[in-house]
Amino acid sequence: MVKAVIAEDEELLRTALASLLRDVWPGLELVGECEDGASALETIAEQQPDVAFLDIRMPGLTGLEVAQALAEVSPHTQVVFVTAYNQYAIDAFEQGAIDYLLKPITRERLLTTVQRLQQRGNGHPDAATLAALLRRLGAQAQTPTRPPLVWITASTGKDTKLILVDDVAYFRADNKYTVVMTAEGEALLRTPLRELLEALDPQGFKQIHRSTIVNLKAIASVTRDDTGRGIVKLKQRPETLIVSQPFMSLFRGM
Repeated sequence: MVKAVIAEDEELLRTALASLLRDVWPGLELVGECEDGASALETIAEQQPDVAFLDIRMPGLTGLEVAQALAEVSPHTQVVFVTAYNQYAIDAFEQGAIDYLLKPITRERLLTTVQRLQQRGNGHPDAATLAALLRRLGAQAQTPTRPPLVWITASTGKDTKLILVDDVAYFRADNKYTVVMTAEGEALLRTPLRELLEALDPQGFKQIHRSTIVNLKAIASVTRDDTGRGIVKLKQRPETLIVSQPFMSLFRGM
């Protein structure tokens, strides 16, 4: 049985792609349907699928960043990028001989991609090819649609306080809310971590775990334990943070 993972942050598109795949590829087993890059990376590392369908633009890690990490965490996984980019960007995919699906995805185009995958067998895009694609798409993939967040309003007990984002050491998911950790202590933000990812400056804040975003300026050091996980020591907080093993390949490039 061929295994696949879908990573697409828009639920309707994710559901539609899953339905089309079941139609055109009866022998395929969907072992993960993810709504962001972090959960996709961890699911792929755990499931070791034969194919990963990765949306380019997702909260936190982009599809391109996930694909870069797969060379280490799941090297046999074939990658298909799902994109809404214009023709200029599509040319970049074709020159790199990388499979892609243009939104909205049609049954006929998906069938062509499936046939290519079946003929090719296992094989991850090589690092040089991905690097070239990143350079060609970089500006389009990384340009924020709005200025990054500067201030947040969070609660500490019955009080509400205004916190400068640069003063945050890290954010941690807590059900539908987010815990904000600063040198002074913690506060509660009524915004899910996934939504927060879209508003933070990606150059200053990095997701190191499905439930943790760290401020790079707050890091004192990063080491690796015997299991391959990273251990982050902070400058102004006594606790350490875990970089889950699949994220370490991304973290080294920071």
